[in-house]
Amino acid sequence: MDLGTIAGLWRYPVKSLKAEPLTRARVLADGLEGDRSAALVVETPTHARAGKPFRGKESAQLHLTGDPETAASYAADAKVMVTLDRGQPRWFDAKPVSLLFDLWVRDVEALVGEQLDPLRWRPNLYVRAQPEFTRREPALVGATLRAGTVVLRVVDTIGRCVTPTYDVATGAANPLVLDVVALQRDNVVGVYCEVVTPGEVALGEMLRAE
Repeated sequence: MDLGTIAGLWRYPVKSLKAEPLTRARVLADGLEGDRSAALVVETPTHARAGKPFRGKESAQLHLTGDPETAASYAADAKVMVTLDRGQPRWFDAKPVSLLFDLWVRDVEALVGEQLDPLRWRPNLYVRAQPEFTRREPALVGATLRAGTVVLRVVDTIGRCVTPTYDVATGAANPLVLDVVALQRDNVVGVYCEVVTPGEVALGEMLRAE
């Protein structure tokens, strides 16, 4: 069954920093090659996240840059010292691949009353749904999906934090985004996937349910 077309493909070389757009991606057993291979780790010993990644929850500016030094300066402005750490293979919060349909973004746009850049949700795969596709996130959990030579299994919905309230161009916050997601969508936008079969995926390819 055809679900939609891959319309966006992104990786995040440094966790919480700006997305890198791709036209084609190699997907390994643990996610997109080069995705979240580093993180800015909090060095300030008194900080609540000492020894853990400094995230978008802590700074609305992080996603505005892909440069770790610039991002570190944003942290320093907040009196937090960080260091770039490549000490583990990945810096995921949960599963390795995140998937978002334009249908789900339109749900939130209708509630907020304005267009929203899908990058607010920081997906790896962004899919333009076929007209007949109407499933929301919970109904997709458990599905096996194929795009290109990659096979994914949807394992969970994505519960949202404050990060999607930030405008990806300016960092300005719109709290209404999270309010409506929490109240009208059970705080869910997008799904997490695990990789069943590694391979390659490219823009324009069809996402299919197996």
